[in-house]
Amino acid sequence: MSETSSATKKVIADGFRSVMERKSFEKITIADITDQCGLNRQTFYYHFQDKYDLLNWILYTEVIMPFAEDLNIDNWNEKLLQILSIVRDNSRFYSNAFNAAHGDEFRQYLFNVITELFCDMTDRLVGDEPVNPNDKQFIAEFLSYGVTGSIIKWVRTGMKTSPEATAKYIQIIINNFRQFATSKNFPACPV
Repeated sequence: MSETSSATKKVIADGFRSVMERKSFEKITIADITDQCGLNRQTFYYHFQDKYDLLNWILYTEVIMPFAEDLNIDNWNEKLLQILSIVRDNSRFYSNAFNAAHGDEFRQYLFNVITELFCDMTDRLVGDEPVNPNDKQFIAEFLSYGVTGSIIKWVRTGMKTSPEATAKYIQIIINNFRQFATSKNFPACPV
């Protein structure tokens, strides 16, 4: 992507953010966005298919990419805190975005990234001990639902706890998983 294209996308995204401060996602029109950023509809449609595409681009570039980039079992908690802080600093926008009808795509992105992390974490923690791939996937998805659900609930309930406290709660659960995964009692699915 060229610098000009990237800069234009950022201008459109900033205009969209400004409009979302005043209107719910569902009520925003393309005209609202283009009027806010001083561009025409053709420019908007050159860069984005619709407002859902724009929202997904913002969520992906601001939340998913920074979280997933160089993510590993040693730095996941710092990255989680970083993302929670970004969301909290832009709480009105993210509350509106998470409550948007099309927010499922973002939740699925987040779920997939966290599931992959738990699969990788399981592999690293059990070392040479073989783990059935179905068991590993089930456990990773189970934990991912918990983490993703906790983040979504935190946003939807007004982010009453600090990003640090929220990240700490999740960290405690994950650290307990680490102990469980490294024990000789790592279960195999009875199926």
